[in-house]
Amino acid sequence: MVRNVRENLILSGMICIVFGAFLSVGGVLSMGAVIGVSGVLLFVVGMSTPSQQTMSEKDIAAWAPSAEQLPDANRIMYRVDVTLDEPKRTTVLCGPCGTVTELEGGRPSSFTCPACNVFLYQDEEE
Repeated sequence: MVRNVRENLILSGMICIVFGAFLSVGGVLSMGAVIGVSGVLLFVVGMSTPSQQTMSEKDIAAWAPSAEQLPDANRIMYRVDVTLDEPKRTTVLCGPCGTVTELEGGRPSSFTCPACNVFLYQDEEE
């Protein structure tokens, strides 16, 4: 089964257009023209193909990062995700213990993991 047909056609079209342009500039005009026109056709077909988004809006709204430990990079790692749409929801992934904490509202100015009591961050803008 082929996945991401639209994206693959668009990317293939852009590669063919660029490769055809290089061949045309390099002096192989007939081959460059064929590849360039094929690239334009691939690009147009890709742009007219519908996207195959499999996630519904409900699934997108309920998304949360997977609870997994983050690698140690000589400092404490964490990940903060904030939704753009209302109602704003924030998830904080603690790197040392892998716990995901969900909060209502925007990103807090400082955060300590409730599971392992590790201080993760404090905004410097205060």
